[in-house]
Order: sequence, then C-alpha cells, then structure tokens
Amino acid sequence: MERENFGSRLGFILVSAGCAVGLGNVWKFPYICGENGGAAFILIYLCCLLLLGLPVIICEYALGRGSRRTITKAFDELQPKGSKWSRLKWPGFIGNYVLIMFYTMVAGWMLYYAYLMISGKFVNAGVNEVQHMFSNMLADPVTLFFWTAVVIVLSLGVCSLGLKNGVERVTKVMMILLITLMVVLGVRALTLSGAEEGLKFYLVPDFKKMTEYGIGSVVFEAMSHAFFTLSVGMGAMEIFGSYMKKERKLVGEAVSVLCLDTFVALMAGIIILPSCFAYGIKPDAGPSLLFVTLPNVFNHMPAGRVWGSCFFIFMSFAALSTVIAVFENIVMMLQDGLDWSRSKAVKVNIIAVAILSLPAILGFNVLAGFEPLGSGTNIMDLEDFIVSYNILPLGSLMCVLFCTRKNGWGWDAFCAEANTGKGISLPNAVRGYMTYVVPSIIVVIYLKGYYDMFAPKGTKSLIIWMIVAVAIIVGLMSIVFGKTRVKEKEVVTLED
Repeated sequence: MERENFGSRLGFILVSAGCAVGLGNVWKFPYICGENGGAAFILIYLCCLLLLGLPVIICEYALGRGSRRTITKAFDELQPKGSKWSRLKWPGFIGNYVLIMFYTMVAGWMLYYAYLMISGKFVNAGVNEVQHMFSNMLADPVTLFFWTAVVIVLSLGVCSLGLKNGVERVTKVMMILLITLMVVLGVRALTLSGAEEGLKFYLVPDFKKMTEYGIGSVVFEAMSHAFFTLSVGMGAMEIFGSYMKKERKLVGEAVSVLCLDTFVALMAGIIILPSCFAYGIKPDAGPSLLFVTLPNVFNHMPAGRVWGSCFFIFMSFAALSTVIAVFENIVMMLQDGLDWSRSKAVKVNIIAVAILSLPAILGFNVLAGFEPLGSGTNIMDLEDFIVSYNILPLGSLMCVLFCTRKNGWGWDAFCAEANTGKGISLPNAVRGYMTYVVPSIIVVIYLKGYYDMFAPKGTKSLIIWMIVAVAIIVGLMSIVFGKTRVKEKEVVTLED
C-alpha cells in the first residue's frame, strides 16, 4: 500500500498541533500558571517544553517517517532482527482506544454546550441553574450517548475521506477558525472592566508564590504539563511523521508544532482569567471551569450569548481536532496491522467505539457507584489514569530508548532520519542527554504521577500502587536491556 503524504507543510503543522491541542490546555494550564507564579512559571514551562517535549516529539516523528508505518508496524520495520521491541506496539494500540473511549464523550460535552449557548438556554440562568444543567447532562445517559455518537460519526466521516481530502483539509479549516476565535475572544476579554487583575494573576512574575509552593514543586508541575500536553507516547504523532516527505529536518517541524500548541495554551489564559476576575468569579481548574464557571461569566457579559457561543465553538474545534487525529491513527493502525481498507476500518470503528464509549458514559449515572480508583472516582478517571499516567509516559520512554540505544534503532540511524532535508539539525552533542537524561526524567514523572494520585488515599494504597509502577518499569526495562538473539548467526549479544 502506497503511503499518503500531506499536501502542504502548513497542513502537517496544523494537523499535528490539532492533535496536541487538547482540553487540558484550556481548563488546566491558565490556572496552574497563575497559581505557580505567573510569567515565572511560563518561562520554566517553555524551558521544559524544549528540554523534554521537543526530544520526544522528534523521536515520534522520526519513527513514523523512517518506517512509513504506524506504531503497529514501526518497531517491526526498524528493530534489529531477533529483538523484542515489537512487543511495545500493543500498549500504544490499546492506548488509542482507551483514550477515545472517554475523549469522544468529553468532545460531545463541548458540542452540547455549544448548542445550549447558541440556542439561548443559558440566558438569564443563575449560578445554581448552570450547575444543575451540568449535573443533569451527566445524569442523562441518552443525552451523553447522542452527542458522543455525533462526535464519532463526524470524526470518522472526516477520516473516511482520506488524509488530504479529509483529515488535512478539515483540520486546517478548524485550526484556522480556532486561532481566529481565540484572538477575537482574547481581545474581548482584555477590554472588560477589571480584566487587569486577571492578567496580573496570569502573567506578572510572582516569585513569592513560587517560593511558598516550593521551587522544586513548581518546576515539576511545569515539567509534567509540558510533557503531557503534546499527546506523545502512543503513536498519535508518529502517524503524522509517516505522512511526511523527506524535504525538511524534523527539529524545525517539531518546534513549529510546539510553538502553536503553546500559543493556544497562553491564549486560553488570556481569554479565561481576565474574564473571571472581571466578574469576581474564581477560575477553578478542571471541567467545572468550562461547564459551570465560564457559562456564569458569559451570563454577566454584554452579548454573553454571542461570546459564549464563540467560546464553545472554539472548544469544540479543539476537541474534534484531537479526536480526528486519534481516529486517523486508529484507522491506519488497522490498515497496517490487519491490511484492512480505510472504508472497512471506519465502518467497524463507528460501531466499536460507540460500544466502547458506554462505560465512561454510564460511569456518571447508571454505574456511578463504581469507584475504581477510590472514593469519588469514576470509570472515566480510570480510563484517563490508564492513558495519562501509564501509556503516555511509558510509551514516550520506550520511544526515546528505541531511538537512542544500540539494540534498538540506534542513535546514528535515528539522527540520520531526523536530519534528512533542510532546516535545523539535531546536533550529535545531545546524544548523551537524549540517551540518559530524558529517559530518567520521564521515569521520575511517571513515578511522581503515581505518588500524587495515590498518596492522598493512604499509605497502604500508595505502597501497593508504587510497587505496581516499579514492576511495570522493571518489565519494560527487561525489553530494553534484554538480550538480542540473532538466529542466523546463532549468537547472543548483550547491547550496551
């Protein structure tokens, strides 16, 4: 099967950025930025993006372009004969499905709220009414399933049209509209009376806050968010690397995607925080910010129905661009792995994903009593835990190690692929950093994620889950540091 290519460089950058731009950019980044020292935190965050996010995304692009395959076949194509790296395709394959099991539902929330705003359902609604509307939505499985199904059909419909005519063309339009809406909403937010306090909270460096919270904690918060915001670790970026031509080096392309992703995150703060401060409403992080706090902000604002509609249309584009990217990866994984046609993969997944989305939907109502990770958690929390706390960091770890170790693809082959074409080169001087430092940081982030998740649940729970995390790391390292058997020569070599 001949591999498709992007029609333009702009298309590649916008589609990749659309995958990276997620809801966390909007409901988490602005608040944690303000809470951790404003502009001082942003500076640390940008450094972490360059030091951690950039190397990982370059590795994913190189794997995709070097193999011209998705994660289901990339390791098979590039690994030395007799090695075990191909086993690592399964977590990435599973991770894409687990992510889509709940992310399609959350994207459906955005479309539903856009509908509510446009139809005027929030007009004159009080604080309690807005809260009840969100609670009622979660309690109604029919409403949740309907809007989830709309997202599934729309997104897979785009994928059915192919790369250039579907994914690239539609995502380019959505991303251009998303950026335009962000700029318009940002200008509007800055013109509100009292917006200065929100902007100060967001952008003015506050080193006192940093010292109160702890410099180490602030740096780790920036490092963690920089890592998770890019959607690396399960082949979502690798698929777009497989569509790239050899005309440009990968460092510059990765930097362009990082810049666009960062622009969206920064603009989200300029839209949200001045608006909240202007009307004296606390800008909480998390889903309540989008579905309870902001509708109340728009209700106070002149022409709030218009601005609220624009905001949730923008949020719908942000969510749909990610869903389309993940679906494209799933469709191509099935084409690569099972030799299915694009049409067959799309048709099967419309039914499969609709069924797989039911646990997350029912977790808010019919199955609300099931608390898989402890009191107050639900099925979506479990699915998010599997992806965000496990698949993404561990997948990224394996990707970097595969690209840099001798018993994997190897630094020389990886670097040659990354530096093919014109543009910024990946210097050989960073070899040691990418081989040892980046993997070490990822392991720390992985273990710290488990600690943050389970420490509040008690010492016993923390010890059990930390043992699980360490066991998973040890299991994966057995592949990385294991013996490579070369059958043709009947010898066993231990690399590195």
